[in-house]
Amino acid sequence: MSNDRILRKSILSIAMGLCIASLASVPALAQTATGGVAGRANAGDTITVTSATTGQSRTTTVNKDGTYRIGQLPPGSYTLATGKGNPIAFAVDLGNTTTVNLKSEGSPTNLEAVQVIGSGVVNRVDVHSTETATVIDRQELARLPVDQSMGAVALLAPGVIKGNSSFGGISFGGSSVAENQIYVNGLNVTDFYRRQGNSSAPFAFFDQFQVKTGGYSVEFGRSTGGVVNASVRAGGNEFHGGAELTFEPAAFSAATDDHVFTHPTAPTTYVRGSRDKSSLTKTNIWASGPIVKDRLFFFAMYENQDYRAGNTDNTGSDWTRTKSNNGFWGTRLDWNITDNHVLSLMAFSDKADSAASAYAYDWSSERIGAYGGDTMNETGGKNWTLTYTGHFGENFVAKAMYGENDRNAFTHSVLDIDCNPISVDGSYAGAGALVGKTVGCHPTGDSVTKMDNTRKIGRLDFEWALGNHLLRFGLDQEKLTTQQSSYYPGPGGDALLAMTLAAGTEIVDGSGVFLSQNTDIIRKRHRVLGGAFETVNNAYYIEDNWNITDSFLLNLGVRIDNFKNKTAAGDAFINIKNLVAPRGGFSWDMKGDGTTKLYGNLGRYYLPVTNIISTSFAGGLVDEYSFFQLNGWQQATNPETGATYMAPIIGAQIGPTDKSMNTGGDDLRGIFPKDLKAVYQDEAIFGYERAINEAWSWGVNATYRRMNRTIEDTRITHSNCPSGFNWPIINPGEKNTLWCDDIGNGQGGWVELDTSVDGYKKTNGEIIGYKKPKREYKALEFQLDRAWDGKWSFNASYLWSKSTGNFEGPVNSDTGYNDTGMVQYYDHPAVNERYGVLFNDHRHQVKLRGSYKLNDMWSFGSTLTVLSGGPITAYGTYWPGDNRAAGSSGEFSGGGSGWICVANCKQAYNLRQYEYTGLGAFGRMPWTFDWGASVTWTMPVPDVDLKVRLSVYNLLNKQTTVRVRTRYEVTPGVYRETFGEGSNWAAPRSAQLVLTYNF
Repeated sequence: MSNDRILRKSILSIAMGLCIASLASVPALAQTATGGVAGRANAGDTITVTSATTGQSRTTTVNKDGTYRIGQLPPGSYTLATGKGNPIAFAVDLGNTTTVNLKSEGSPTNLEAVQVIGSGVVNRVDVHSTETATVIDRQELARLPVDQSMGAVALLAPGVIKGNSSFGGISFGGSSVAENQIYVNGLNVTDFYRRQGNSSAPFAFFDQFQVKTGGYSVEFGRSTGGVVNASVRAGGNEFHGGAELTFEPAAFSAATDDHVFTHPTAPTTYVRGSRDKSSLTKTNIWASGPIVKDRLFFFAMYENQDYRAGNTDNTGSDWTRTKSNNGFWGTRLDWNITDNHVLSLMAFSDKADSAASAYAYDWSSERIGAYGGDTMNETGGKNWTLTYTGHFGENFVAKAMYGENDRNAFTHSVLDIDCNPISVDGSYAGAGALVGKTVGCHPTGDSVTKMDNTRKIGRLDFEWALGNHLLRFGLDQEKLTTQQSSYYPGPGGDALLAMTLAAGTEIVDGSGVFLSQNTDIIRKRHRVLGGAFETVNNAYYIEDNWNITDSFLLNLGVRIDNFKNKTAAGDAFINIKNLVAPRGGFSWDMKGDGTTKLYGNLGRYYLPVTNIISTSFAGGLVDEYSFFQLNGWQQATNPETGATYMAPIIGAQIGPTDKSMNTGGDDLRGIFPKDLKAVYQDEAIFGYERAINEAWSWGVNATYRRMNRTIEDTRITHSNCPSGFNWPIINPGEKNTLWCDDIGNGQGGWVELDTSVDGYKKTNGEIIGYKKPKREYKALEFQLDRAWDGKWSFNASYLWSKSTGNFEGPVNSDTGYNDTGMVQYYDHPAVNERYGVLFNDHRHQVKLRGSYKLNDMWSFGSTLTVLSGGPITAYGTYWPGDNRAAGSSGEFSGGGSGWICVANCKQAYNLRQYEYTGLGAFGRMPWTFDWGASVTWTMPVPDVDLKVRLSVYNLLNKQTTVRVRTRYEVTPGVYRETFGEGSNWAAPRSAQLVLTYNF
């Protein structure tokens, strides 16, 4: 046996052993952070591909049918040689395969399918892919006015829009913001507590971004939205370094518009922000190069971020001053053990802390008043991966990866012991008298929350070329651990809300206590949860990329997912196994030269249960509401600062304490059915792409997505279980098998509840079920692209789409609820029975981006995004035949009915007359226009790479309404005068100045 064969066998054995041992079970696989090259040449020729930066080379022999392929190439510049003619330079993009077809003398034949920059060949049409994806590199981003965040990059892709302005995020293809996955060099950095947000290194750490909007292959899972796949920068055989300074001073930003809404009887609503200001300065230094030439390379960077902000609350009575000064770092090491065996280490830290100081504020005099205390926030963590890639012969590739992702948060204040959070609801009749005064002594009103989230991931991936078949298979596992404690600050651990409830309101459902007149109320909410919980998600996949002919590729794959959520004791309370997700696609190189592609894709995608479900139910959630008479306000003294504030005068309790929202306990069988089924989405894509010439290309595709299942906490008021169920987490609208503590004979047992016909009993005695969830997305996309040729580039897309159904997904943007999987769609049948257009439905989307180099000194870039307005939905309080409210009467509370009372509204429930309204029945918000522009100056000195770029966002300063108040009723027939008023607007014009020097 040769030494090389011994080395290959030893390395593979060690890598596989380390990966398996690290998890003590089936390992998980890293998502792709590479690309490839493929094409046609003379059978038997030897193809050698060499990296322009590291000198690493790979060799393969052209198959008998004249095809060749080399995969698992890191993104970058390469040369391809056959021993005939001159070497051909080409580029590999993240997740893409570059096509280079060769003539007999070794020169490329598909010149119409590629773009040549200098001597570099870049594909315009990837005939080896059945996905819909957009790849953007740091060079293109440097020519455009794009904010320094992964979200801003993703928004360049067609079908990707901003999510709810209250809790952020992005939406892919009609999905909610809680259905996406984010990867950095194969490491999943997505928040797994709510599946909103992600860990992220400084922007200068990244090299390329691949935004997958649909049709992604079986190695990607746990997403029904989209995927952002980022690769980080790497070192080569030449030493390089540089510095980048980013300035975003407050003077560069336009003032936020103030909004004041007056009403005939309701208190005036203030949304003030014109005096808000913020500044950010980032200093980044980096270096890269060889440690050992041709073998060991490094990239390292450090960035300091100095942030300062000051802002008022909506009423202009409080001022918050925020400060942070943090250092972030990132590094990558690549060891080419041989040309066929590579070991890579990637690591970064996004640990940060900030302090927010609260003050009183007088709007009329513009004076900052007494100090009200500090709140400290600690976020982020360390993240790393170790990846081995081995090429065994010409046809077999193995990859092993292990990594960890830490995403932690701790919010606390010195006033947590003494001060309750106090807020004022829009319904409170005395709100006007509190304008300009500080309400409560807690600086933020937020919960005291400490959370440590750790993801441990390992994986194995394999590629095996067998003639016309490329087999890809692997294993995938994540261990997700959450340690959390959360409670309200202040005596008793209560959050206080001042509100006015109308006469006739039942204080607590089923209590029999009704208000005889309009009453000022203090609602106390006591909410406590915590514990340590682990979730284990693993998957197996296999995929065959079969070249049926030299121009027709058939992609057939299957992914099998398993989801397991555990209690603090380690027992599984959710264990969903063997979820088969078939996916298939085709790509037809219609002319055989890589210029024209007809493609399609059909697949199923599963979504796991987030850890917020574990902490809320498996650990036991205390969530209780008590109601007290509000007898006015009195002045009190802040125990920490000595400042004065307004405190409520709390009278006697009205009615009982509502404990119906408490969940969890030792026996979870009555909460989680033994036959709980996972959420999934089916997707179909059909498209066409064509390269017009070496620069221009165009394409069109149609997408259809359908989701018919959810997992939600559900109100059950009637069942075949005499002892009842308390807010179980089930598949509503389907059959669920739950444990009943007493099936009628004093003994417990399993019962099947068909929630499509049972589960809720109206006041009039009618027994009904819940509508099965439904979400449909249809889209037609057109795209035109003119690639950068050293002078100019242009990309245009238009997307028509329609998103309909009766639920958005695991969050509810209409009502501002983002507790994933617990957003009140199934708190009442009146909430989910209504169909229509969904929150993320923007029927028309136009996106343009382009750049132009005037000369060696000046260049320009621009982006334009135009979206038609989202739908407006109205929420009532009750529905026919029932006297149980479908949602809270609070302005920003969850739930709500589609039925609006129009007659006899003050009479008994069975005499009221209602009119039904669907989702989106009250019109549309206005179109939004977001135009960005940039200008870049380059020092006109040879061998000096110094640039200054000024980018302006929302150039026209259009602060368009992007969200409105949706509460239509306070009680039946009592309409909110605030309905339809704006609550959130597009951010004002801002600018960023970036100075870069590279050597």
